[in-house]
Amino acid sequence: MDTLNQLKAFVATAQTGSFTSAADHLGISNRLTSKYVAALEDRLGTRLFQRTTRKVGLTPAGQDLLTRAPALLDDLDDLLTEVTESSRGLTGVIRISAPVIFGEIYVVGMLERFARKNPDLNIDLRLSDRFEDLAAEGIDLAFRLGTLEALSLKARKLGVFPAVLAASPDYLAKFGTPTTPDDLRNHNCILDSNRKTPRRWFFDVEGQQKIVTVTGHFQVNSARAAVDLAVCGSGIVYAPHFAIVEALNEGTLVPVLQKYQGLISPLNAVYLEGRVLPRNIRALIDFAILDVKTVGVL
Repeated sequence: MDTLNQLKAFVATAQTGSFTSAADHLGISNRLTSKYVAALEDRLGTRLFQRTTRKVGLTPAGQDLLTRAPALLDDLDDLLTEVTESSRGLTGVIRISAPVIFGEIYVVGMLERFARKNPDLNIDLRLSDRFEDLAAEGIDLAFRLGTLEALSLKARKLGVFPAVLAASPDYLAKFGTPTTPDDLRNHNCILDSNRKTPRRWFFDVEGQQKIVTVTGHFQVNSARAAVDLAVCGSGIVYAPHFAIVEALNEGTLVPVLQKYQGLISPLNAVYLEGRVLPRNIRALIDFAILDVKTVGVL
């Protein structure tokens, strides 16, 4: 008699209080249930139940075994289910949240590449610049830019992205090129109100953090809109690399103060603390880690 069936018979008997109820639960005969339990007791060399004519009760050894056996059986079921699912491919629905601009620039394409490899998956992507409540909104996974503050979330770091300072060639020709962060105080700076501190721009100056308070005619709640305004010559923009890289590559913007490193922030894939991640969510996170490096969005 195998140990798995013996443990199942023991747990069912302990939880229902009788061999008859355990047999009904397992869909086997009363005699076979008793036989499984007896075989387990012989194997362990100890009694697990105190038997009476009406019911069975756990011995101290039985109580010790019951504290661990159900979890072991659940883990085994999860393992067998995962192995079975792996042969079938990924299925189900994944609900994902991401910031609007980063989602449009990168996440949409990454999910399309992931879905192409997993055609039986359904993906529900929700783009929002507010930090959605994952539990309340039923979100399986969220991509978050910047430092995490919620203790209820677990995170996998996908990479980091620097803030880049840039302006159009026309703007620099007309108003001059700043040579130090302090020079920004004399320039028209385009403010992104999605940043925690829109008017305070951070730089690394010889290993020390330098903060410059800037002003400007434009304040917008979109990194993409801020970049577009800079392309039009409206001022200097301080934007995440993923939002500005296309304009830099095209030459419509040129980097400014390159020897001063802008603020570096993390990109994380986050999910609720305490939950066991389904295989499709783990697979998506692993795919995103590799894809970010391949695409070079950060």
